[in-house]
Amino acid sequence: MEDIPVSGDDDRQSELAREHKERQAQRAAERAAKARRNTFIGAGVAVAVVAGGIFAVTTLVGDAEPSEPVAAESSASASPSPSAAPPTTAQPTKKPGPVSCTYKRDTSDVPMKYVGMPPKKADLKLKTMTVTTNHGDIVIDVDPAVSPCSVNSMAFLAKKKFYDDTKCHRLATPETSGLFLLQCGDPKAKADGKNPTDGQGTAGYVFPDEAVGVVPYAKGVVFLTQPLDAAGQNSSQFAISLSDENTQLEPVYSVLGMVSSGLEIIEKVAKDGVIVNDQDVVGDGGSTAPKNPIIIKKVTVS
Repeated sequence: MEDIPVSGDDDRQSELAREHKERQAQRAAERAAKARRNTFIGAGVAVAVVAGGIFAVTTLVGDAEPSEPVAAESSASASPSPSAAPPTTAQPTKKPGPVSCTYKRDTSDVPMKYVGMPPKKADLKLKTMTVTTNHGDIVIDVDPAVSPCSVNSMAFLAKKKFYDDTKCHRLATPETSGLFLLQCGDPKAKADGKNPTDGQGTAGYVFPDEAVGVVPYAKGVVFLTQPLDAAGQNSSQFAISLSDENTQLEPVYSVLGMVSSGLEIIEKVAKDGVIVNDQDVVGDGGSTAPKNPIIIKKVTVS
């Protein structure tokens, strides 16, 4: 009788190899998921804006949907982060026209402060957002030709004194989360390192993403924050990047602008340390707050 080839050993080895690869892939996915959770806070963490200066005109024309990413060209304006390389982007192809923004009420069960809805028509002449804090002014260059509805929302909230006397609730440091950034804009945040809902607050409305991926979130870049895995949920929260290492962040956050002065204010506060919130570290809620509070006295957009 002809011998029948025995393939059991080979099959078993193949199965073990396959299982090993699956375990490796699963561990990699878990590490990546944990890293993403650690990047932000609970239901609404935020981060980053534009590197290399003010963005130039883009392809937003007429009633173009603001949630579509916008290509932009950065100018050579002064930047507090000379190490941040200017983005390479497409040349503008059209002049900016009237932009109609879409805002809708936030129906999620989170802390919020509702002061009304921004106007649909965006003001394309705005250039500067000044955040006046108890430590001094942080000046941010914005370009409504790139992110018109984001700038429009900020201008509306500033006019309504939404940000007055609010606390920047989260200071992420390399030691606590592998990132270095300041997060503000939660109207109900206590910034005490204990409140479990810090980082979840909104302005009572949300709006689509825009200018996503136009630049990496390098030092000085300001961007809007929103819940993880929830596109189009921008509201009042924003983050200021304090390190070029934040370019590791996935390009999923709407770019708002670039700090032109005042970044040293945050860096000085960061040296005073943070109140570590373990729930923030594992991504389950709350926030790691600065020991030396950063309180926003007012915001102006002009």
